[in-house]
This record gives sequence, C-alpha cells and structure tokens, in this order.
Amino acid sequence: MSTLADILANGAFWVAVLRIATPLVLGTLGVLLCERAGVLNLGIEGIMVAGAFTGWLAVYLGLPLWGGVAVAALTGAVFGLLHAALTVGLALSQHVSGLGITMLATALSYYGYRVSFPKVNTPPTITPFAPMDWLPLPVLSQQTSLTLAALLLVPLVAYLLYRTPAGLALRMVGENPQAAEGQGVSVAATRTAAIVAGSALMGVAGAFLTLSAFNAFFLNMINGRGWICVALVVFASWRPGKALLGALLFAFFDALQLRLQQAGDAVLPYQVYLMLPYLLSILALVLVARRASYPQALMKPYRKGER
Repeated sequence: MSTLADILANGAFWVAVLRIATPLVLGTLGVLLCERAGVLNLGIEGIMVAGAFTGWLAVYLGLPLWGGVAVAALTGAVFGLLHAALTVGLALSQHVSGLGITMLATALSYYGYRVSFPKVNTPPTITPFAPMDWLPLPVLSQQTSLTLAALLLVPLVAYLLYRTPAGLALRMVGENPQAAEGQGVSVAATRTAAIVAGSALMGVAGAFLTLSAFNAFFLNMINGRGWICVALVVFASWRPGKALLGALLFAFFDALQLRLQQAGDAVLPYQVYLMLPYLLSILALVLVARRASYPQALMKPYRKGER
C-alpha cells in the first residue's frame, strides 16, 4: 500500500513529473510567442501531431535524432507560416484558421502514417534519445537532452522577450500594433516571425513524445496536450517562468494520478484519477486567470494604415 508521502519520496515520481512536463513546456512557449504577438494559434494540437510523426519518420528513414528534431521543427514552421498567411496576411478568423490547421495537420499525419505503413499493425520502433547519465543531478540525469533543451529555452525566451529589441517589438505588436507601426516596426513581419518560431517549438514538443518519451508513433498520442498548453499560457499570464511552473504543476497532478491508480488501496474508479490533473488545473486556472493581464491586441486582426 502506497501513501502520498511514499509517492512524493520516490525519486522515480519526480523523474516522471519532469518527463511529462517537457512537451508542455515546449508547447506552452510556442503558444506564448504567438499570443505575445497578438495571434491565437489553436493549430497547436495538429502541429504537435505532425511534429511527432515527421520527426519519428525522419529518424526511422535514417536521419540522426537531432535531424528528426529539426524536421519536426520545420514541419511546425510550415504550418505556422500557413496560419500566419491566413490570419496576418488575409486577416481571417484566428479561431477558424487554427482549428482548420489542427484538422489538416492531424489528417495529413494519419494519412502519411497509413500510406507509409499500410500493412503494419504495430508501429515500427526507433532508438530514442538516451538519458543524460553523465549529468551529476539526480532527477535531470535520468532525462534526455530534449528535456534539458526545453528547460534552457525558458530563460532564453524570457531574455528574448524582455531584454532585446526584437522582444520589445514583438510585445508591442501584441499590445498596440498601431503604435508599433508608428515606430517603424512591421507588424505583419513581426507577427509572422513569432508564429513561425512558436509553431516550430510546437512541432518539437510533439517530436519529444516519439523521439524521447516513446520510440514509435501512435494515433492519438498527443491526447489533448496542445489544448493544455493553450490553457497554461493563460495560467502563466503570458510569462515564460510561470509557464514552466504551470507545466510542472499539471505534470505533477498527472504523475500523481498514475501512481494513485497503481496503489493497492485505490478505492475510487480509475476515471476519477484520470480527471484529477484536469480538475485541479482548471481550479488553478480559475484562481489565477482573473488577475491575468493579456496582450491587448490578442485575436484582433490588423491591417496596415487602419486606426
């Protein structure tokens, strides 16, 4: 029989928390970049699926693991460019464009999988990233280099947003695009760059699942992680540091429900444990979102010269 104290004292539990949090960190940073520039990207769920598939397929066909990560990032960037063309170039609905990209990317990935492996019932496997045994840190040493990269991206994105002219321009077009245009900043170019970069991170978030957490591509493996990332950005008040905390919080609840299901004294139906991370995350989101200060131009199309 496992108690809560036993679970929390187990190092394997914290290893699982960090592993579960990694794709959420990458995806949340991607959404954050898009929304800081004033564009909602609901294509994240499909982009993560496409990144997971193309990254895994590239490695299966012979590319090195980091080559697979690059392919996944490029896949995400291409879908991001499409989203930018529709929402920035044509000023179409960001909601409709994002949901359309999710359906398109998901359908193309599943179709590509079926065409590539028409007679295979069990997905072929690859050799994934190995743990960083050389790292003298107990929990981090059992993660892969993609997790380390995700953690390092948090301060890097924060520095970009708050300490560089490019970050200032990005935040300006998300708050007041008219003022940004008055200062000579190209709103269209800045938003497009943010969407492409953010979507590339979403593609890498999906690739983490096939190249690091698992060693194969499965249908429905993203399992709503993209939508969780969208909610985590609100929880984080559009700040990278809080985004990391939000991802770790959700991962903590998710890892905890898995351990509670496995406990010999579990008396509740397993569906209750499955709901636990989502219910607690919604509660945290409600408590924090009221005080969140969102980008003022978020979801507002901008046409040059309009006032």
